[in-house]
Amino acid sequence: MKILFLSDNYPPEVNAPASRTYEHIQHWVKNGAEVTVITCAPNFPQGKVFEGYKNKLFSKTLQDGVTVIRVWSYITANEGFVKRILDYVSYSLTSFFVGLFQGCDIIVATSPQFFTAVSGCLLAIFKRKPWIMEVRDLWPESIKAVSAMKSDSKVFVFLEWIERWLYKRAASIVVVTDTFKEKLVEWGVNADKIHIVKNGVMLDKFEYLPKKSDLVKQLNLENKFVIGYIGTHGMAHKLDFIIETAAKIMDERIHFLFIGNGAEKEKIKLLAKNLNVKNCTFLDSVSKDLINEYISITDVSLVPLKKSDTFKTVIPSKIFENAAMQKPILLGVEGEAKGIIERYKAGICFEPENETDLIASIEKLMMDVDFYNELKIGCANLANDFDRKKLADSMLEVIKSTFNNATKQIEN
Repeated sequence: MKILFLSDNYPPEVNAPASRTYEHIQHWVKNGAEVTVITCAPNFPQGKVFEGYKNKLFSKTLQDGVTVIRVWSYITANEGFVKRILDYVSYSLTSFFVGLFQGCDIIVATSPQFFTAVSGCLLAIFKRKPWIMEVRDLWPESIKAVSAMKSDSKVFVFLEWIERWLYKRAASIVVVTDTFKEKLVEWGVNADKIHIVKNGVMLDKFEYLPKKSDLVKQLNLENKFVIGYIGTHGMAHKLDFIIETAAKIMDERIHFLFIGNGAEKEKIKLLAKNLNVKNCTFLDSVSKDLINEYISITDVSLVPLKKSDTFKTVIPSKIFENAAMQKPILLGVEGEAKGIIERYKAGICFEPENETDLIASIEKLMMDVDFYNELKIGCANLANDFDRKKLADSMLEVIKSTFNNATKQIEN
């Protein structure tokens, strides 16, 4: 089977969308699929093309058994609504044009920004092939959640109309949470064509490691209880709240380690400086090959989001990699993610943006050794149940069944 996969994030980028796409595709290739990925020059999240790459109109390489086609896009940092829209639309246009000349049996287009899905949908129409929309975020709903756009604006209404149109046009829809499916069904999408394939972790890449002592020493984290946040520093993550809380923690053993880049990073660093925060360390993103070492030096994985009903539907992917390395989750997210952490007893949940609750949770994790060790066991159990290979198999079955159903409809 020839799969044409559209994603504007792909390795060497190290964010969650790139990792999910790459790890799924690698597993499909090992199971006999032939995959072509259309993406753009790696640049996320700083909006700068990675060393060794160029933002060319077209380039084609073979990467780990996958044909990777990179097309031109308007590259900008992950900040500013208008610039990001230009980025998304430009990729949608160039991926559509190049996709017209690629042979395939089926098309998969992944969000969170659905202009990628627009390209996938149009390619399906022109090439007369079935297409699958993978929904990793309810976009533009998430824009409203971070107050980047008003829900009554004409632009938002138009984007929402496109979103609903795409759901109707897709042969199948893959979502990453149960609540995403519930939401789409509420909006009138046929439940039979919605399939749930959650995020997970490659267990052979993420496993328990003792703390890298040289790295601990290098970062001056000896004898510290390290709370690690590894990921995008964006509006949704409410890291300003974390910094403000950190400024009020007097216990010098507690230290926050922030690793990553994003639209809010400089603001967060400036806030820490203005508050004279001494218990926070900021590092830029590290490569996928080194991320295990940095996770190893943490004691707890911090996973916060802004307090919003929209974010009750999401399950942050960083939960799974940290759980696989037996790092208890300090979760500031309500809804489905909270349910998973509590069901597996893999961490402790605090109310988003509740300073008192966060501080009490940190103290519980640091002081109650037996409780902390129980959470490590829960983390291992959680990771085993969210093995990425099993999830990739599930999505491949969706792809095969969608193709087979489309073929039968043509024959009839």
